[in-house]
Amino acid sequence: MGATYVVAGIAHFLAPKRFAAAIPPSFPRPVALVYLSGIAEILLGIGVSLRRTRRPSAWGIAALLVAVFPANVHLARGDVLDDLVSDRFAGVARLAAWVRLPFQGVLIAWALRYTGSGERRAGEPEAGERPAD
Repeated sequence: MGATYVVAGIAHFLAPKRFAAAIPPSFPRPVALVYLSGIAEILLGIGVSLRRTRRPSAWGIAALLVAVFPANVHLARGDVLDDLVSDRFAGVARLAAWVRLPFQGVLIAWALRYTGSGERRAGEPEAGERPAD
């Protein structure tokens, strides 16, 4: 999971104007938001890869996915894709944008698995086990 977000974050710096096009016009400074979200994805991707920071980073990824959802909706509903891809691939790109919307829930669930809410901490008894005295 960590590598996925690091690579996605780096992509924000390689094509910032393409990412900025997905941001709804009501949001200020779209390119700055692209860089900010790219930095967040890189840092959170690294953080989720480290045991010490895994839990807060996973919560951060889930929050980031919720925060960027309006951009995904804007991309799927608007005509932004017409400027980003050739006419030949516009239909496929639009379908992918619509599929991305419910898939966002899958990505959030994946991040929440890394929050460790179901993990047993060192020293905690397993389910049904009595704590040591």
